[in-house]
Amino acid sequence: MKSSKKGKGRKKRNALFVGRFQPFHNGHLNVIKKILKRSEKITIVIGGPEKRDERNPFSFRDRELMIRLALHGEGISGKHYKIFKVFDVNGDDEWNVKIKKLGTFDVAYSRNPWVWRCLKKIGIPVRKHAFYERYKNCGRVVRSRISEGKAWKGLVPIAVYKFILKLKSAERKIRS
Repeated sequence: MKSSKKGKGRKKRNALFVGRFQPFHNGHLNVIKKILKRSEKITIVIGGPEKRDERNPFSFRDRELMIRLALHGEGISGKHYKIFKVFDVNGDDEWNVKIKKLGTFDVAYSRNPWVWRCLKKIGIPVRKHAFYERYKNCGRVVRSRISEGKAWKGLVPIAVYKFILKLKSAERKIRS
């Protein structure tokens, strides 16, 4: 059954989702699954500072692997997503140049006001994604629980849990 309104009921071709993913948790996974119900493909941008610090303990490569492992564990094929890094920069325009180099996007999903402002400047429609148990699925909460030795297994996809345990066994300090 075709809709009379242009675009209604049709999937968008390419969506954008920007995050720090410190670490990739169940809230992120839930958002990606919902985006893929509305879009054929998703471009996931891993942002944040180039160097690790207490608030950003995982490298780009760590976060990329977490995302790939989690999506694979959910049966989400690599043909449905791409992952890129875009490190923090000094201004909106410089960041937007980096985003434009990644491709064209029908829609972006974010809850960050700075990201909304930047993307709207370059003509990408932005939608707020819903929170998924926000106070439980928050990178700060996960990092804090890990560093304090509290239970955190249920806050991240099982593949991410196993990956972080391997990192922890390598004596990495993970802080909130």
